[in-house]
Amino acid sequence: MDNNTHDEILAKGEQNGHTSLYQHLQDVARVAVKIAHSEGMDEQIALEGALLHDVGKASPVFQERLQNAKKCNTLLSRASVFRHEIASLFFLSLVEESHREAVIEMIAAHHKSVYKDVGGKGLLDLVDYDEECFDEHIKGFEEWSVNALDILQSLGMRVHPISLSEAEANFERAVDYCSEKKKGCSPWRGLLMAADHMASAMEQEGNVCIDKIFTIPDLSYYNRTSTLYPLSELSAESEKRHTLVTAPTGAGKTDFLLRRCKGRVFYTLPFQASINAMYDRIKCDLRDTNALVVLLHAASNLKVEKGKTEERIMQRMVGASVKVMTPHQMASVVFGIKGYEAMALDLRGCDVILDEIHTYSNEIQAIVLRIIEVLVSLDCRIHVGSATMSSVLYSKILALLGGKENVYEVKLPHEVLTSFNRHRVYKLGSIDEAADVIETAVQQKQKILLVCNQVKRAQALYHHLAEQYPEVSKMLIHSRYKRHDRAALEESLKETFNTMTEDACIVVSTQVVEVSLDISFDLMVTECAPIDALIQRFGRINRKRTSEMIGYYKPVYVIAPQEEAEEARPYTPDVLKRTFEVLPDNGNVLDENEVQSMIDKVYPDIEFMDIDYSGAAFVGGKWQLKQLCHRAKSALLDVLDINTALCITESDKDVYCAANALERQQMEIPISYHSVGHNKLDQLDMGARPFVIPEQAYTPDEGVDTSLCKTEYYQSFEIL
Repeated sequence: MDNNTHDEILAKGEQNGHTSLYQHLQDVARVAVKIAHSEGMDEQIALEGALLHDVGKASPVFQERLQNAKKCNTLLSRASVFRHEIASLFFLSLVEESHREAVIEMIAAHHKSVYKDVGGKGLLDLVDYDEECFDEHIKGFEEWSVNALDILQSLGMRVHPISLSEAEANFERAVDYCSEKKKGCSPWRGLLMAADHMASAMEQEGNVCIDKIFTIPDLSYYNRTSTLYPLSELSAESEKRHTLVTAPTGAGKTDFLLRRCKGRVFYTLPFQASINAMYDRIKCDLRDTNALVVLLHAASNLKVEKGKTEERIMQRMVGASVKVMTPHQMASVVFGIKGYEAMALDLRGCDVILDEIHTYSNEIQAIVLRIIEVLVSLDCRIHVGSATMSSVLYSKILALLGGKENVYEVKLPHEVLTSFNRHRVYKLGSIDEAADVIETAVQQKQKILLVCNQVKRAQALYHHLAEQYPEVSKMLIHSRYKRHDRAALEESLKETFNTMTEDACIVVSTQVVEVSLDISFDLMVTECAPIDALIQRFGRINRKRTSEMIGYYKPVYVIAPQEEAEEARPYTPDVLKRTFEVLPDNGNVLDENEVQSMIDKVYPDIEFMDIDYSGAAFVGGKWQLKQLCHRAKSALLDVLDINTALCITESDKDVYCAANALERQQMEIPISYHSVGHNKLDQLDMGARPFVIPEQAYTPDEGVDTSLCKTEYYQSFEIL
């Protein structure tokens, strides 16, 4: 077979890069060998599994399906029973006997759970369902296997002709092996999935350099010191493996946590907005080093098929020097969703920073605690930082990390905390009582931040202020924007602060502002939130720490919480009520030395929520899920109202289909699965499988209006 014929046999169709099978196998093999070398795994096995994993795509059945696939198909329907993984297993005897079990793990489950796959297409599912499974896949094998073997030989693999009986024996060997698998986490499956995903990124983006992966970052930049940042003057050296740091915003916590790291770093923050800002910061800090800094977006890849949902966390760039993300991706290891083995492989032995852990959600508490348990089992070095943490939660985390003998605990002394006092607090009965405060601040040309707990209320408040102050520069910021629009908003806001210092500015935001924008406002009006979250918000006011600003105070106005549970979401009314009660009032200073006692009054006894982990990958310190299997979706989709899904607008559909992976990301909008998952919206079967929302449900200024994310608002019903 000549090179032209090689190019004619495809691994991916036009909508996914039009990549030849030869090129794809070569790319996956390069990455797989690199991962194996870095992780101390057998490089020859990695090479063989990577070369074989997709060779079944040489079948004319698969090639015809690629050629006839409708471009940008939006309905995810069950395809034919042909699975290229099964056809790839026919070539198992090309590798030596001692390698075959590992190669089976790499091939058989790199797309589907081998058993109880959500679509019923796993290897064991198909074998149980269809007695003719082998016969259906072996059709024409004597002809097409010649092309497959030629590709493998061209890639340097030793080959021999495979008879039908040999192919059947290979198939049966794989079925028997998968049937006998016990509980555990397969590193070989994780390696192949990570390599496959990274190779696809290479093919679509064209700018991925595998030579830089698994590079330990040079973090010496963070050895800088300043008297303004007290943590910078403390030594980060300790023989203790883990870290617990409690310090106010602006104390130098980020630098200190990074100074504690010895290897590759996973840096987590609670919100999409916060990881965007941290990614930009670290990438800038390390721009003169060889560190590969990667941003991992918060949303899942969700596939909805016949009313069933499958969630996938496939991380971009395995082996990155620094990976910035939310805890959601790490939770994939806890819940055992698709790709969890790849995440576990990448995490093993690394430094993990859990920054700004919030305690306002029982669900998030439970998940973060379980994440820590998994990270300990993966031999990670764990560094937890927070400006606000209840003593109960602190003690729980300390115990999980092995107690005081294993944890370097850092807290600032009384006199240093006093220097961080910077806010005077006023309580208000309603947003209406803030009208005069806002008017006065506008007249004084101040920078005003108003924070709501729900996107819909933030949008309504923005509308009201836009009508009342049409001449004042203003902006709405929350999580539900196209990524390029969100970035443009933040850049515009920074420009406003840098170039229009003499003019008033109004920003309306949701809680995403708590750990994202590095901008210092003059005044805040905020809905009441849990005490720990509220103090994070206060950190946006009088934020810039200089010697002149120490002892200087600015006002924050807190609106009394509503009692209805629906209006209190995503928080609980009782926590909001206790928070409002412990806050100072009438312009009294919020004393940093009193913050811990305030938090403990709000959270005197925390009942750590017992989320349903039945069937999860990791429970009680042990792997519980059967190897080569994964759960269809995590409990996160059911218990949390977080941005676990993605959507795009109608007008972006065609552009999205033609774009590369990086261009697609800029069009995607993180959104709560609950907002769109049950509305019967169209969903693209490509990229991150975003839902398609009606055009009128989105504006660049205000983001997504979820009330309009319904099929009746589509401009055209000819989306398919």
